[in-house]
Amino acid sequence: MIWLCISSVLSITPVISDQYIETSHIRVFPAANQSIAGVFQVSDLNDLNQPQYGFNASEARRLCSALGVNIASKAQVQDALTRGLETCRFGWIDEHFAVIPRIKALSNCGKSQTGLVTWRTSVTQKFDVFCFNESDAATQLRDATTNSPLNSRDYSQQTQSPSKAATSTRTTQSTTSSSTPKTIDNEAAPARFVSSVQSFAGAKAILITSTCALLLTAVIILAYIKLRSRAPSSDIKQQQEYIQTEEWTCEKNIKETNRAAQEDETIEVVDNAS
Repeated sequence: MIWLCISSVLSITPVISDQYIETSHIRVFPAANQSIAGVFQVSDLNDLNQPQYGFNASEARRLCSALGVNIASKAQVQDALTRGLETCRFGWIDEHFAVIPRIKALSNCGKSQTGLVTWRTSVTQKFDVFCFNESDAATQLRDATTNSPLNSRDYSQQTQSPSKAATSTRTTQSTTSSSTPKTIDNEAAPARFVSSVQSFAGAKAILITSTCALLLTAVIILAYIKLRSRAPSSDIKQQQEYIQTEEWTCEKNIKETNRAAQEDETIEVVDNAS
């Protein structure tokens, strides 16, 4: 039983180690919480903080899991492409091949092709990975259905008086100027996102380790109790065997005594007859 528990703990060890996939050197595009239709691309960063292809098919899937999301499917990346997602780097998807979503044709991106450019190769080949955040996708879909259409807003702006139009222009300029710091925040967002991911992965690994330790302790206690319960039963068995041996010895002695008495009586009868 103890060996079974130890083997179970050893089998869980790779699962725990997966939670510690190095996430301090990754880049998220678009920035954290800025996915398109729930899809975002994760790239590995080298020592110079430059993106490089760093994940094979299995590593890509585990990385998305470590980030608390799933690896994106072809249909999900295709949907993100129609909503404006465009990259210049191949990334693994759920169907075990790599893709590049392209809107404009470029000679150095996806072989000058547009649409969802695919690359079928060995699963050991290293690429980026496209992950899918279901909660982000649901939120964006809800916002898209609740927000008013852009054309109605444009129409209302066109019907404004000149003074209101000027006010609207100044408001737009101030909004544009105030949006610049937000861009800086988005650039810093991946670092905060990675930090929260590391905390989540660490907490999950600690929980799994603690559970395994408690399970092992419980098995050891049960084994100890079982061994202790066996000891009295073995003593009782030995006592029963001893009592049975004594009873058999007594019965044997009685039989021998009776046989000797019968022989003595037979001898006396013979002597009297003679």
